[in-house]
Amino acid sequence: MLGSGSWGTALAAVLARGGADVRLWGRRDDVALDINEKRENAVYLPGVPLPERLTATTEISEALDGAEAAMIVVPSRSVRSVARAVAEWAAEDIPVAICAKGIEADTGLLMTQVAEEELGSRPVGAVSGPTFARETALGHPTAATVAFDFRYADRLSPAESPAARFAVSLSDGAFRGYVSDDLIGVEIGGAVKNVIAIACGMMTGAGFAENTRAALITRGLDEMKSLAEALGGRRETVTGLSGIGDLTLTCSSETSRNMSLGTQLGRGVKREDCFDGQPVVVEGEMNARSITDLARRVGVSMPIAEAVRKILHEGGDLAETFTALWSRPIEAEPRAMDLSFDHPAADAALIKLTERFA
Repeated sequence: MLGSGSWGTALAAVLARGGADVRLWGRRDDVALDINEKRENAVYLPGVPLPERLTATTEISEALDGAEAAMIVVPSRSVRSVARAVAEWAAEDIPVAICAKGIEADTGLLMTQVAEEELGSRPVGAVSGPTFARETALGHPTAATVAFDFRYADRLSPAESPAARFAVSLSDGAFRGYVSDDLIGVEIGGAVKNVIAIACGMMTGAGFAENTRAALITRGLDEMKSLAEALGGRRETVTGLSGIGDLTLTCSSETSRNMSLGTQLGRGVKREDCFDGQPVVVEGEMNARSITDLARRVGVSMPIAEAVRKILHEGGDLAETFTALWSRPIEAEPRAMDLSFDHPAADAALIKLTERFA
């Protein structure tokens, strides 16, 4: 398990409870020491007892020595460098599951595509779903999707495929894995939901409630489906755990850093003062730009994601940006109808919503 933050530690605990011997790698000596001596990650997952079969190290070569499988659980910006280390130290046939969510800024590549560039012929997949680390580590019933490309041999013996083996290894009783061969659909769901969660947080912080959040979740799901389909994924995948499941969870609780950031901004807190001024990594903040760059390149309209990008990266005023979003031309919800006409009360909406934000 490469990454000793809250999610990496939680997944390592799940695997160890299920009977696997797990080595957890991270950069911090104090975290490794606490895990090995006190059976607790006091920095990232305080108060959660960790199984004896889980050990920690700060040497990535030690973590990978003899490993039968690897999971990369680091922020999206670090996936490439960690995958490069896996290529150096791990066996040639080791399957690697990526648990980071996002799109690489410079290349527009999904996280598994980034890893594939570094890992050669090793099978690369993703684990994604509606999961908060603490609940997972405490053994609350939890489900997630494990996605790998299915090669010819995997079709002949699906139970021996990397996706199935990871799903079985993770299914410790409380945690339940599902198998998919749609890597694009699974990864797009995981990346886009963070941006939509920031939008939900912004509107919640501004004083709006359940109607508004439900609308953003539903229309955000449509943006997610459209981008996945344009890139070769399946719309059906996005209606599963890694899509609407993760979207609903992330948009419904300030346990999510994305939702929390949006809520603070919606209340008028300056970005530099959010999280009490601490340098908290918020994946949706970085991906608001990379996702919309990708969507523009493939010709997909993502107005909610564009609104978040405008506010976070282009100096857009929150009230003006969301008022403009709500006053856009009327569209059909079934895409097959393919129609659009001017909002009949656009001016009134601009006035009314601006007053509400004020």
